[in-house]
Amino acid sequence: MTVPDPPVFPRLGEEDRAALVALSERPLGALRTRSRVVLACAEGLDNAEIALQLRLSPTTVAKWRERFLSGGVAGLRDAPRSGRPRSTDRRQAEAHIAGVLEQAGGGSPVPSTRALAETLDLSQSTVARIWREQQAGLPGPRAPRPPRNRPEAEREKGEPPMARVPRQLLSDHVYAQLRGWIVSGRLEPGQRLVESDIARRFGTSQAPPREAIKRLAHEGLVVSQPHRGTYVARISERQAQDVRDIRVMFEEYAARRVTGALDAEHDRLLADDVERLRGAAAQGDIGAFRDADMSFHRHVCEATGNAALIRLWRMIESSLWELHVLGDPRYVGGWTAMAEHHAELLDVLRSGDPEAAGPMFADHAAGEVLRYLPESGTPAAP
Repeated sequence: MTVPDPPVFPRLGEEDRAALVALSERPLGALRTRSRVVLACAEGLDNAEIALQLRLSPTTVAKWRERFLSGGVAGLRDAPRSGRPRSTDRRQAEAHIAGVLEQAGGGSPVPSTRALAETLDLSQSTVARIWREQQAGLPGPRAPRPPRNRPEAEREKGEPPMARVPRQLLSDHVYAQLRGWIVSGRLEPGQRLVESDIARRFGTSQAPPREAIKRLAHEGLVVSQPHRGTYVARISERQAQDVRDIRVMFEEYAARRVTGALDAEHDRLLADDVERLRGAAAQGDIGAFRDADMSFHRHVCEATGNAALIRLWRMIESSLWELHVLGDPRYVGGWTAMAEHHAELLDVLRSGDPEAAGPMFADHAAGEVLRYLPESGTPAAP
């Protein structure tokens, strides 16, 4: 039986491309992957190439290719499901309840668990559990038990207001501790992380450790192996150097070709990437910094208009993530200085001098950027 060729993929309109690029640059989520499938289709890649690049099955790629062709960007979203609607995710629930607790510390009325459950589309028992976990897992005075389902007016006279609670969410607290242990070497490369063990250590359910591990995986500090578990990532310098060498060639070529010929759209995209880098550096959000870093260098390659280069870049992009060839999460130098260095890279692209831009991008890709950074003596990030 002959398998028919997939239908010819149409040229993306400006509005669709902008929407897909925005979705593809999200930190996490199904829409991020689906939009990347469609963008790769628009580059002319076939299902097998896309599956290899994005680590998906060809069947999955074919599904989202067809869904986009039949329904556009809206076709990439999940259809409404029967039964109970999908509930708020854990971090959103923690953030909302933390806000309620903080307002209560200032004397604001405390909603019932039933009201909170309806607002968050969670069960009352889940709301109560999150409430208790935040009180048990964070420093400071304990607040009263979660409110029962009674009107505020029925509270006993003279009942003390709830204690003020730190703004840090419980999952943030677990994440910060685990990340510190990994970076410091207390948790060694290859060491297994078990959610239930972490939960017992922190006195929580498994939800906060699960959320923390997801964030660490996004930063590249842990890796999950199907049917085996989650482990502290091992970084092979030989593998990283092999990919870095290829990246140096790509980036020097791209910089020379783009310098003095940067179109308005890519100038805007790169400027947006620089602002995202600055914002992530200010907030200490390493995952967001790596996202913006990857986006910046991807946009430089796309600005060349060289379809072969763009295709090759997308093929090595997953290796850049895994081997920390971009935005090494163990980097201990100044993230703000590194963000400003990207602003200088954009300036040199605008300068019209390929002989200055090429070597500067090559040095950056090789990790030899110390002389470009304003903080003397600061080790350079790749």
